[in-house]
Amino acid sequence: MSQALKIDFVSDVSCPWCVIGLKALEQALENQRETLTAEIHFQPFELNPQMPPEGQDLNEHLVQKYGGTVEQFAGTRQAIRDRGEELGFAFRMDKRDRIYNTFDCHRLLHWAGEEGRQLELKMALFRAYFTEGLNPGDHAVMLQAVRDVGLDEARAKAILDGNDYHDEVREQQKFYAGVGINAVPAVIINDRYLIQGGQPVATFEQALLEIAAKAEAG
Repeated sequence: MSQALKIDFVSDVSCPWCVIGLKALEQALENQRETLTAEIHFQPFELNPQMPPEGQDLNEHLVQKYGGTVEQFAGTRQAIRDRGEELGFAFRMDKRDRIYNTFDCHRLLHWAGEEGRQLELKMALFRAYFTEGLNPGDHAVMLQAVRDVGLDEARAKAILDGNDYHDEVREQQKFYAGVGINAVPAVIINDRYLIQGGQPVATFEQALLEIAAKAEAG
């Protein structure tokens, strides 16, 4: 009999390591499908909550926020692209030259969770930004993602045009900040164990098995 795990995946749509972490986590769960079952709940985190709607040049933003040089960031992006390729996700760095505000994405993802389609929408938004180079904060881009995963476009448009789920998302962001989550991805298992960062598949696999064993032992 498999051990069921509760997984809260705290992340942002504009975080490449969140894509890597999610794909590696999914692969780890697939490798242990006879032993483990899990339902992933996506929780909101904004890397750049003050980002204006028009966004900012990516290199300019990275230098301002983290220091370093454009050449150093190019090396990091190559490493991200290589990790993505290993996990079956295409990072098209030639198409992505800006970073954007993602708050409305989190509102839609909250709704998609109620509809049971959160994972599908999350991946559609990841592809829109990292593979197609689109602005994930653009309502037209979000509505296309909604159509792509079979969610109700009219309901999504009503959410985006109004303030639905604003308070819920802010409350979740406040909660995770309050428990010390200040970098993503943060993978919280059974409300107790934290796996931080875009870890390799083997690291996730080992950690999940150890946590499942502790849960089974009580």
